[in-house]
Amino acid sequence: MKVKLAIEALKHLPGTQFICCSSLYSSKPMGAYEQPDYVNAVAMINTLLEPLDLLDQTQRIELEFGRERKEARWDSRILDLDILLFGNLQIKSERLIVPHYGMKVRGFVLCPLAEIAPGLQLPDGSIITNLVAVIDKDELTVLV
Repeated sequence: MKVKLAIEALKHLPGTQFICCSSLYSSKPMGAYEQPDYVNAVAMINTLLEPLDLLDQTQRIELEFGRERKEARWDSRILDLDILLFGNLQIKSERLIVPHYGMKVRGFVLCPLAEIAPGLQLPDGSIITNLVAVIDKDELTVLV
């Protein structure tokens, strides 16, 4: 499974300490395209990399696994690594938005994030467990 291999690749990023990873979660794909269910996880790392350097490294991993950047936003992809948070920084650039713009409404992000950081408070003051309590989790399955 490519997601497990990608998690292993994160463990070897330069200047980075891998802390932990959530369970794997299966979810229905976003958008109108016919494609297989997604497999999602959230990893926690400590890094000496700057945010854009970390983005470069995660995009390098995606390319190594065969990711092709297509124009259709919700098109199928082999691997998609997102930077959800970078400490308490708030970043808005052409290449990177942190906190990730959709994380507060996506169960496939919030549930694994709450699993590894249940006491987390987002930079805007939102509490992760409060966000998880109100999202739809019906189409989210923890993989064994």
